[in-house]
Amino acid sequence: MVQTIEADIVVCGGGPAGVAAAIAAGRSGFKTVLVEKYGFIGGMSTAALVYPWMTFHTMDGKQVIKGIAQEIVERLAERGASPGHVRDTVGFVHTITPYHPEYYKVVAVNMLKEAGVKLLLHSFVEHVRMDGERIESVRLSGKSGQIDVRGNVFVDTTGDADVAFLSGAPCLQGREGDKRTQPMTMKFRMRGVDLDKVKRYMIEHPDEFYAKTPFGELEQLPLSGIMGFYKHWKEANLPINRDGVLLFTGPNEDEVLVNTTRVQGLDGTKVEDLTEAEQLGREQVLMVAEFMTAHLPGFEKASISTVGTQIGIRETRRIDGLYTLQAEDVVQGRRFEDTIARSGYPIDIHDPSGKGVTAAWVEGDGAYDIPYRCLLPQTVTNLLAAGRCISTSHEALATTRLTPSCMATGQAAGTAAGLAVKHGVRPADVDIRELQRELEAGNAVLR
Repeated sequence: MVQTIEADIVVCGGGPAGVAAAIAAGRSGFKTVLVEKYGFIGGMSTAALVYPWMTFHTMDGKQVIKGIAQEIVERLAERGASPGHVRDTVGFVHTITPYHPEYYKVVAVNMLKEAGVKLLLHSFVEHVRMDGERIESVRLSGKSGQIDVRGNVFVDTTGDADVAFLSGAPCLQGREGDKRTQPMTMKFRMRGVDLDKVKRYMIEHPDEFYAKTPFGELEQLPLSGIMGFYKHWKEANLPINRDGVLLFTGPNEDEVLVNTTRVQGLDGTKVEDLTEAEQLGREQVLMVAEFMTAHLPGFEKASISTVGTQIGIRETRRIDGLYTLQAEDVVQGRRFEDTIARSGYPIDIHDPSGKGVTAAWVEGDGAYDIPYRCLLPQTVTNLLAAGRCISTSHEALATTRLTPSCMATGQAAGTAAGLAVKHGVRPADVDIRELQRELEAGNAVLR
């Protein structure tokens, strides 16, 4: 027998976008359900160890993402689980937000409960039931069998546009032409790292690192991120298509998060490809860790402490929406009349087939707008998207996919869903000025 749950707003996917969307929807006063396939929430931030969050700011340090995202950071800081926003000393992102993922799992759930959100964990969306151009319900599979969750408005925050795809909404995937996506990465943590020794080596061998910073001499700044060890990496000649080591320090004093593995050419929406990616990623983790302990100064006594529950996915499907954000919109810092979020993160494309990373900076005041139309699919009338699966080009996705931006679009989608239910209209017919007022009342930055 299939169980039925009734709701006003159904959010599918409990990552950073889904958490923000569900909190915003719950605060609107309407019955909200958040569905998540794992036994915990956090998405890539917890399941795949994405760390740190970057960035809530423009390159010159102006904060352009606040709202629910900032509330989460403040809650974490109150519990000693985040130092808040700090300047990065290495790499091109100048402001980062370290956090403890285990605290994030708990803090976010507490905020969901406060907003009156019903949370369904261990629940996988397997089917979408349609009534014409409207979603009537999503069917979940789990330990207790099948559950139909009925709602008025649905929000797809699955990261892979699963709900949109299952509903028949048109979707995009990868770059134009070959449809290749950015590579997947199996992230892992190491403990027992002598970070003072690492920093001394960086100071003595600056050519080995991307360590230029406008904020002062490296000796005077905390060590938060490392991109380099190029000589050691080249000499090791590992079968991983990268040109160096990328890692971030923390949250503990002897701990680093390693973002160096790279799995290319596989499709994160196909079970067979994901199976292969998980295996390749874990093999690469051991390979990279053994290389680091054997060859990198400061890692002699380090060891693997944690590996991602799943491989990290940068790009899969995304909706083909009423507007598709383009690279030139980002680079030119374009403003839109229907803006619902801003971001200051540059375009950051991990090459789908090569070794490098392509970056393009945001001009003007350093931030660009994300229009509401990017959250609206073309055909399904009661569906919104947020997070990694909003409507963008392959190039623009390389900035909107970052966690703070996902949180911001999540808050916008949840707020819009609440207004749609309140007024009995389609999300596409929500008054954009009212939506913007509601977002700004929730401390979102739109100007």
